[in-house]
Amino acid sequence: MNHFETPKTLTELNALLPETMQSVWQFDDLALRDGAIPSRYKELMALAVACNEECANCIEMHTRRARKLGASNQEIAESVMVALALRAGRVLLHGISPDSIPANPATAA
Repeated sequence: MNHFETPKTLTELNALLPETMQSVWQFDDLALRDGAIPSRYKELMALAVACNEECANCIEMHTRRARKLGASNQEIAESVMVALALRAGRVLLHGISPDSIPANPATAA
């Protein structure tokens, strides 16, 4: 690996930085495990974020995890639509003055 290359796989990154990567995986497990919000919902939230981040690997991983936790095609599709709504809202709101954004945009005249 020269100074222009990055590790090609997670296995390689785990081997290069075992303690750091162990803490990354531990944090991932803690953040996404069942709590007040069930793991399935957390994975669906992560999928929506991954869609907005345009991370193909993350989309694949969180979709796979959500399915393993019982997420339906409908739930996956709705998560993607949440991502789309947030992306569209961001574009829309960038076009107006922040001072003009109502507390409930749906009721704005």
